[in-house]
Amino acid sequence: MVINTGDTTWMLVSTGLVMLMTPALGFFEAGLLRLKNSLSVIMQTFAGLALLSVLWFIVGFTLTFAPDIHGFIGNLSWLFYNNVPFNNSISYAPTIPGITYATYQMMFAVITPLLITGAFAERMKWSAFFIFVIVWSLVIYYPLAHWVWGGGWLSKIGVVDFAGGIVIHTSAGMASLASALVLGRRRNYGPQIMVPHNLPLAAMGATLLWVGWFGFNAGSALASGALAANALLTTQIGASTCAIVWVGLSWKRSGKPTVTSVINGAVAGLAGVTPAAGFISGQDSFILGIVLGFASYGGIVLLKERLRIDDALDVSSVHGITGIVGALSIGIFASQVINPAGPNGWLNGNPMQLVIQGIGVGVAAIMGFVGTLIILKIIDYVVGLKVNEEEEALGLDISQHAEAAYGEQ
Repeated sequence: MVINTGDTTWMLVSTGLVMLMTPALGFFEAGLLRLKNSLSVIMQTFAGLALLSVLWFIVGFTLTFAPDIHGFIGNLSWLFYNNVPFNNSISYAPTIPGITYATYQMMFAVITPLLITGAFAERMKWSAFFIFVIVWSLVIYYPLAHWVWGGGWLSKIGVVDFAGGIVIHTSAGMASLASALVLGRRRNYGPQIMVPHNLPLAAMGATLLWVGWFGFNAGSALASGALAANALLTTQIGASTCAIVWVGLSWKRSGKPTVTSVINGAVAGLAGVTPAAGFISGQDSFILGIVLGFASYGGIVLLKERLRIDDALDVSSVHGITGIVGALSIGIFASQVINPAGPNGWLNGNPMQLVIQGIGVGVAAIMGFVGTLIILKIIDYVVGLKVNEEEEALGLDISQHAEAAYGEQ
């Protein structure tokens, strides 16, 4: 098809918006952590942006989106972006240049493993992190993204995921749970080490994440038009509704509404509406946002407070649980009136879609959890995962990077 300049413009903007989300994630996490570890997550996310961009350029795009090999992985015909057209389109996005689609998808591949940094924050060695994000991308993200988005076996049975609830949030969320279990708790685990050092920085990060998410979800329409407009609306309503639920629940439990609750609630809503944004209506996203709020908040109470699992920034609940709920909601609310290329859900006469979505969620959850356990155990054996007690007490900023966030600390 002829390249559409309007669609191309929107996708170039969306690529920039999604790229912005990675450093924004670093600011969000840094603000919510203790001062002595704030630079370490900025280093992980910013260096990860560079490292994982190059990895995607070399091999990630071809393994994920090149012609399919028996439903499991792409071939190597697009290695180093070779043969990816700059003046013509590819089948995934027929109105924009092939390299634009490839680079838009690069930003998804970059941020996904970096979401897990919030789970192992304040205790993973830099060398272990460096190896982990490379191996996790190669072994978990690229195959899973191919199965769902690249014409692999999950897409063939009808699993859909508009912008990453299965491929990104479920896999990273369950990987975060595995990471927290393997690395164990931080020293002196308890309320005294969970006090954010800079909430304005965290709020700025959350703001930039929210803005970037419009490129994440509305950009996944891969064109400028009605579907993108609907995805933008569902993104805003789902996030806003979930944030309100979090504020209410926090207010009830602690007696005070908090900034931490509203920014975490917004991010939870953004993550949860992601898989469904292009398949459901604004009215449906309002209902979904309420469910996401209760599910993610309840997940933190269960995992962190009752089971005492030290997922430092609650990635398993804010991203994992919400990704699962959002992906399953497609099987209930999806409508071909909203997206003729997508399925109908239960409420529109197709209850089997819920079963199909459940298969996709189950595969991503198992792959994310079990795969991460294996990867971390191997890395621990080879180079070690966790900083020693002296380095943890000193903080990762000094012990791993020899820098301080605000001069003398």
